[in-house]
Amino acid sequence: MCNPCHSPEGLAGRDAAIEEALSLPAGAVTFEPASPEVFCRQLHVAVEQSPVAIAITDLNGRILYANRCYQEISGYSLSDLLGRTPALVQSGETPAEIYRELWGAITNGCVWEGVLKNRRGNGEIYWAKQVITPVRNAAGELVNFVAVQEDVTKQRRQQNELRLLAMVFETGQATLITDAEMRIEKVNQAFVDITGYQAEEVVGQTPRLFKSGRHDKAFYDRLWESLETTGHWQGEIWNRNRFGEVYPLWQSITAVLDDQGQVRNYVAVFHNISERKCMEQELERQASRDHLTGAYNRRAFDTALRQAMQEAEHDGQPLSLLLLDIDHFKAVNDRHGHDVGDRVLQSVAKRLSTSLRSSDLLARWGGEEFAILLPGTPLKGAATFADRLRTQVAEQRLHGISITVSIGISDLRAGEGPEALLRRVDTALYRAKNAGRNSVVVDAEQGGNGESAHEEEVP
Repeated sequence: MCNPCHSPEGLAGRDAAIEEALSLPAGAVTFEPASPEVFCRQLHVAVEQSPVAIAITDLNGRILYANRCYQEISGYSLSDLLGRTPALVQSGETPAEIYRELWGAITNGCVWEGVLKNRRGNGEIYWAKQVITPVRNAAGELVNFVAVQEDVTKQRRQQNELRLLAMVFETGQATLITDAEMRIEKVNQAFVDITGYQAEEVVGQTPRLFKSGRHDKAFYDRLWESLETTGHWQGEIWNRNRFGEVYPLWQSITAVLDDQGQVRNYVAVFHNISERKCMEQELERQASRDHLTGAYNRRAFDTALRQAMQEAEHDGQPLSLLLLDIDHFKAVNDRHGHDVGDRVLQSVAKRLSTSLRSSDLLARWGGEEFAILLPGTPLKGAATFADRLRTQVAEQRLHGISITVSIGISDLRAGEGPEALLRRVDTALYRAKNAGRNSVVVDAEQGGNGESAHEEEVP
């Protein structure tokens, strides 16, 4: 739309208003206006020193004047600009429709406002916010155009960065922003998807809302120490969602400082690592378990034995170890096949594991041998438990086969290593097998033997 102030009638009305505003009441102090020559010089200085870029063109767009700021923004000297049209600074990236709109407006006496994408003299692209005003003479005829422009490249770049950040905020990892007092100010959709909380439920709250209870005070002390000294913390943390489920996160927290170096906000970015943790647990299980029986493997058992021995010595508690061998297992394989032999191993392992406490540990020691760790169990209790296991296995037919086991037992002695304990329990097992199998034998150095039973024939 055309600005009515620039029509002939508007100009005449404006002049009358100016004359009325400048009329002085009686008795007022009067002053002599500057001569036209002085006024023009003052006006030229004011325009030349203006912080905004100003250019004057004829009706064909040829530049008649450009102030210092216009020259600085465009990257061209006055001699480069005079007589040229603004096409000199066009980048070729502004849509032609905008220029048609621009010329349609100003040639019809209307003010045009808009943003053009221009190119400086050195080839650099810049954004110019422009207001182009038609100028009329006393007769109301268009005689010139005055362009006032501002370099808004920095603002446009900031706007683009903000839009990009907003896009990342809404489409990236779960994010929450708090103030310096840890009160939540903003969360994104990924946060809602992971936690189950809507934004309005958490804004104004603190992240204590999500505490799972799995971390102690020392954990949070370390977290805050890192934030206060480095401005950053990252690590694994367990939170509780809106439905009460506890789940693991990988979280990064960053302190945002103001110009005075004071914390203004905290930004936390996190993602749910439940799937990764499950995969890690499965890989750990596969690495530590015997694939056939599901019992711990020899490598995992060695680690568990050392740890159990350290804990027993530290706490002054007993620790017993059983080594169990399936009697005549080779004959089972030879007579019934390896598939049946594998099922027998699985059944024995299942029978043994159902008799254990959560603190006990069953491992497949090798071939047809199994090891059982009994933390907190003295030798006498271990012997009773072992004989009960022997009886349970002997009383059941596994896959139509009568199976018996021989068991050697020993317990931990002060100051000894795993090798000494294993050597003594292996010796006890050897004696149990030599005693006719289907037997329980306690470490001879302890001076006791368990009951012995005659070997049952393998059908």
